[in-house]
Amino acid sequence: MAEVKLVGITKKFGDITAVNDLNIEVKDKEFFVLLGPTGAGKTTTLRLIAGLEKPDKGEIYLGNDMVNKWVPAVRDVAFVFQYYTLYPHYTVRQNLEFPLKSSLRRVSKEQMDDIIKEVSKVLHIEHLLDRQTVNLSGGEMQRVAIGRAIVRRPKVFLMDEPLSNLDAKLREEMRAELARLHLDIGSTFFYVTHDQVEAMTMGDRIGVLNEGKLLQVGTPEQVYNKPDNIFVAKFVGSPVINLLESEIINDKLVIGRKGQTMECNLTDLQCRMIGKASSRKVILGIRPEDILITKERQEKNSFKCSVYFKQSMGVEDILNLKFTDELIFRAIAPTRMLVNVGDIVHANFLMDRAHIFDANTEERLELKS
Repeated sequence: MAEVKLVGITKKFGDITAVNDLNIEVKDKEFFVLLGPTGAGKTTTLRLIAGLEKPDKGEIYLGNDMVNKWVPAVRDVAFVFQYYTLYPHYTVRQNLEFPLKSSLRRVSKEQMDDIIKEVSKVLHIEHLLDRQTVNLSGGEMQRVAIGRAIVRRPKVFLMDEPLSNLDAKLREEMRAELARLHLDIGSTFFYVTHDQVEAMTMGDRIGVLNEGKLLQVGTPEQVYNKPDNIFVAKFVGSPVINLLESEIINDKLVIGRKGQTMECNLTDLQCRMIGKASSRKVILGIRPEDILITKERQEKNSFKCSVYFKQSMGVEDILNLKFTDELIFRAIAPTRMLVNVGDIVHANFLMDRAHIFDANTEERLELKS
């Protein structure tokens, strides 16, 4: 059993609350990603699970055991740090052997050789075993660092932004490698990152953390398509979601000031949701990919805009569209449209994909079954 369970965990450093009443359950063999900005409390959470910090309140369970009083050495977890924790003048083989020489493990030389052979094959580093780690590339060093964790065969892997120091192409390759590795070895992964791409592409489930508080837990699809609040909506998704101050008037969503407004028709479900708002003021969240762009007006509810700024991304363009000087939003258009700065286009909001948030609480308006 390799479940991880945090119950009401709070950790303070002086006047700063790093983790605030945190409750998380990670299933056996799950790849769980804790996502949040710098200073959210992600690393503190990992250190609490590993036993490197002690909680001020709450309980930590590994499997069926409460481990608050257990020292790190007996918790059977492996910690992969953001910075490579390797002995630079040891060979790769010697670095992999080091954790197996602990008196707690008592591994024979023959067993050690078999384990290193198996792990190096899984990580594609067999050809590096006799090379000193000081002579490795960043990606190779990170593979060795992960290998040092794997040779111990722990119940749980704790990973603290292990890819953040790699270049973009190598990060992409290593994301795929870690996802494959998780499937191959079948262990529980608790991974923390500030990178939403890592979270969305690797995690079975994602927890979004900010200022020590857990704001939402769900599958990548749930967190992206049904964000519980404005912070989650902004933090997950690239390009970032458009958040437009709006007002409910006669079952329509009105954006902008009098004389220069956009009116969006609400769906039947959205009309029922607005009764839960604390006022008629709401925030419309609409992702750039949920805005249909055309050069000619095709829908009566579309808005005439000018292209204020364009970012070319290869297969698509990210357009900053100006409705008024104060009302600018982002949309995505295929490059084949050949849209340029200054062009006039028409934008149609796909309201069945829109999110509506209470302007006061910043919580998503949702009908609970």
